[in-house]
Amino acid sequence: MKLRTVFGTACAAVFLSGAMPVAAHGVGEVVTPHFEQAIPNIPGKSLIALLVDYAPGGASPAHAHAKSAFIFGYVVSGAIETQVNDGPRRIVRAGESFYEPPGARHPVSRNASATVPAKLLAVFVVDTNDRELTTPDKPYPSHQE
Repeated sequence: MKLRTVFGTACAAVFLSGAMPVAAHGVGEVVTPHFEQAIPNIPGKSLIALLVDYAPGGASPAHAHAKSAFIFGYVVSGAIETQVNDGPRRIVRAGESFYEPPGARHPVSRNASATVPAKLLAVFVVDTNDRELTTPDKPYPSHQE
């Protein structure tokens, strides 16, 4: 009975999150919550999945992720150019994946095409109480004041 309750709750969460409004964070980027569930056998951890739709030429601003978040990125369609920390930039195509270690900085995350949309599934394993999954990089102060 408990498994049915957990499964039913998970299905409801997916349905409700799919019906929630989407948010734009970057230019030509729309992030849609897809799934969120506490991990019952890992107290204090949750699994959160987000769909990131990139319009042709769309991009996310440079950002860092929660210090507790391990992220698995799977390209659903199109191709994404990505860079994690100071690593190399790379193109990840539909059906391919990458990961980001906890606390990673993500200076580049964008659609690799100027003509074809792209979609990314980002799956976070994160501390349940870590609500800020992504923090935009702070702009450097202007020295022209």
